[in-house]
Amino acid sequence: MSIGLIGKKVGMTQVYLKDGSAVAVTVIDVAGNQVVQVKNADKDGYSAVQVGYNDKKETRCSKPELAHFKKHNASAKYVIREFRTEGEAPEAGSTLGADKFADGEYVDVIGTTKGKGFSGVVKRYNFKGQPASHGSMMHRRTGSIGCRLTPGRVWKNQKMPGRHGFDRRTTQNLKVVQSRAEDGVLLIAGAVPGPNGSYVIVRPALKKQAKK
Repeated sequence: MSIGLIGKKVGMTQVYLKDGSAVAVTVIDVAGNQVVQVKNADKDGYSAVQVGYNDKKETRCSKPELAHFKKHNASAKYVIREFRTEGEAPEAGSTLGADKFADGEYVDVIGTTKGKGFSGVVKRYNFKGQPASHGSMMHRRTGSIGCRLTPGRVWKNQKMPGRHGFDRRTTQNLKVVQSRAEDGVLLIAGAVPGPNGSYVIVRPALKKQAKK
């Protein structure tokens, strides 16, 4: 897999293409990505590149973290992610930007969805619910989840109320509408997981390639 970038979701807007059509895009800030460490098969057992994003003060780092950054000529970062690589890799300490992806390229975006707290089954799983009139007192409740006969217990993985959202999700095959290296942002068609201000990972699409 090729090296990706770590970014921060700024928000959504729309841009106009050359044919006059408007496309809804998500703006992702990817400025300040830096290669923290390069791993190789001989020393580490596998080939990978550690990428860091979002500078932080050295006083906020633990001593092992600070030593790790200084060893590889990188500045202290809040977020570090690792990408498996094959072949040549960039040097430790080098920076990566929006020019890593070209206009028209397809990417996968990984993020954490919005957390919606403890939710019932109607909101969480789109249950229909019980009758709303004629004396019914079970409007938005689950209903039967088992039987008193054999097996006489509740089966695993029953859909029940619980925490809703805040899950890691990958949205695949999104098109890079514009790669603005001077602004350090990517404009990606469609929506990506997570609220504004959340961290996301942008990597080359695994299942789709842009037409030449």
